Amino acid sequence: MGWLRIILCVVLVLTMVSLAACSSSTNGLEQVRVAEVTRSIFYAPLYVAVTKGFFEEQGLEVEITTAWGGDKTMTTLISDGADIALVGSETSIYVYQQGTDDPIINFAQLTQTDGTFLVAREEHDSFSWDQLNDSVFLGQRVGGMPQMVGEYVLKQHGIDPQADLELIQNIDFSNIPNAFASGTGEYVQLFEPQATLFEKEGIGHIVASFGAESGQIPYTVFMSKQSYINDNADTIQRFTNAIYKAQQYVYATPTEEIAEAILPFFEDTDLDIVISVINRYAEQESYAPTPILQEESWLLLQEIIDQAGELEQIVEYDTLVETRFAEQAINQ
Repeated sequence: MGWLRIILCVVLVLTMVSLAACSSSTNGLEQVRVAEVTRSIFYAPLYVAVTKGFFEEQGLEVEITTAWGGDKTMTTLISDGADIALVGSETSIYVYQQGTDDPIINFAQLTQTDGTFLVAREEHDSFSWDQLNDSVFLGQRVGGMPQMVGEYVLKQHGIDPQADLELIQNIDFSNIPNAFASGTGEYVQLFEPQATLFEKEGIGHIVASFGAESGQIPYTVFMSKQSYINDNADTIQRFTNAIYKAQQYVYATPTEEIAEAILPFFEDTDLDIVISVINRYAEQESYAPTPILQEESWLLLQEIIDQAGELEQIVEYDTLVETRFAEQAINQ
């Protein structure tokens, strides 16, 4: 968990900097800064909430920045560079394990499965997981949710990631696709739309879904510092209201309309690719239907973290999960 040392260093550097948690824009809307871990169709409901005006209906103007990695996203949140982070719940556990007077609270779940796919360099007429034995596997960052879920799934199929694979984990998150495209690895774990783009370009072939294999977990969740939630409970509520409306929209709307709604966030991606990716995620129910983070999912998350050797102690559900905003959004 070397990334935590990076966070602590950055926070120390920024202790002299005071940033406003939120402010009013010229159009009278309250500004909320969101740091997302990556830009992905996996997060479609967030972008729907922006383009369909659901945040604006709640009196909010949401500014989204992409941090490109869980460590960078959490650094941004802790150092007050963002009010809300969209990132894996494991990051809140890591911060809690290090000791903090201002824990990171998960208040609204966005996705409920892993969002990565196994991409093979060579096409397979039929795929079985044991074909990965003795292969070169380009994985994700140690301690990150993609890598931990990947290892969990491999173990479920009788593969020891450390002993049965040549596992590469020293490549920065944002550079993993380029590394695979340049010839590194026989298999790679990728998010969409990169996996589908590689398949379309003949660089690789999607052979399995880690999300379909791993079960339901709080994979990406909106979270904020406890202090921000205490001081801005109404803002958090209105933000959650908009997210829930977007979640309902995604489940009730034809894929083509969803794709058109989020296309402004993916200007370099063809509409047919966006449609294909949304369908892929919808089929495996990756989009959470409500913002409520369930306790059983929280426990499975920690089982996965524990198997990866990154969990120091079980963190109780009520310690880092707050469901009152999601419940009110649903029941209002």
